[in-house]
Amino acid sequence: MRAVDGQEWDAVVGGFDGVCQEQLYAFATIRWPGVTVEPRLFERDGRIIGGSLVMVQRLPLGLSQIAIIKWGPMLADTKVQDCALLYQGMIEALVAEYADQRGMMLSILPHASTQDRHGEYRELRARGFKRGATLRFPDRYLVNLRLPDEAQRKSFGQTWRRQLNKSEKSELVFEHAGAGQIDAFKTLYAAMSDRKQFPDYSAFDTLDALMALDQPLRPELFFVRQGGELVAGALIFKAGDRAVYLYGATNDRALPLRAGYFLHWHVIRWLRDHTRASWYDLGGTDGFHGLHQFKKGMVGDAGLIRPVPPVVNFATRPVAYALGAGAFAAREAYNELRRHIEAVRPSRARPDQTPLPLPKEFR
Repeated sequence: MRAVDGQEWDAVVGGFDGVCQEQLYAFATIRWPGVTVEPRLFERDGRIIGGSLVMVQRLPLGLSQIAIIKWGPMLADTKVQDCALLYQGMIEALVAEYADQRGMMLSILPHASTQDRHGEYRELRARGFKRGATLRFPDRYLVNLRLPDEAQRKSFGQTWRRQLNKSEKSELVFEHAGAGQIDAFKTLYAAMSDRKQFPDYSAFDTLDALMALDQPLRPELFFVRQGGELVAGALIFKAGDRAVYLYGATNDRALPLRAGYFLHWHVIRWLRDHTRASWYDLGGTDGFHGLHQFKKGMVGDAGLIRPVPPVVNFATRPVAYALGAGAFAAREAYNELRRHIEAVRPSRARPDQTPLPLPKEFR
């Protein structure tokens, strides 16, 4: 394991299968300004095999520090035969530096897995990591990108497919827009946020930094227009094996036109034809049942709905674990209070989805 600077890190990991925006230096330094960001690359026989962006959070009064990894560590090649052993090796190196040498609690949140069993989570628990906090609505919705048009449409839920058919009769036009048109998307997004009154906990303020990145890390911008008017747009992170829906926006006309169905259908086809991604990650629902229905229908028979596992924590020193776990518990209490405050604000949309229990392997 070796340390690199942020510029080298972003340049190298753009070719990783496991790359995601949360593991980018350009993203993390804006999204989490109160942490120290430490990029680490892993090599075997002089060849880079993976990496992890580690965020070191200092606790109040300097009592301790926590090393936090979200959606990592990442493998450069997720299809290599010994990828499980490589993952174990990366974990051992991280434990040796952050837990053993520097006395921190190491906290890891793995991605939702595309496999039936979550191998990374099982490996972390077997290594001695303890189960921590869980997401309130952990399910992630993954569309299979490696299908021809006919099979993809057949995979969609019946209602989703029917709405797509209606959208195709509305004289809509799909457009792959350039980065120079990002201001039009920002205007559309701001108007939608004011209209829908969803509480926005997203990282929208990182958008300019992401759009300034070189390919393949720069997100792709897509629009849907009718009669020249912009009615819907989406920003997609498309590097690696898992493309990710970052942000979407619509105007008042989009719903009756079914513009969202039209937009995603063409995004799916574009990602299939222009990237190496196997999956299109639609994210979660934030507890809104309507979003669940929309994304479930798009995932269809060929896609997957998989939960993000709980955070797992490890410390060599008991005091470091106690302080780290206590800090996380305080943060969860704060987040719960914020949710209650948002729920009583009359202008805010309220989540209406019932949380489901996690699979047995995560309990």
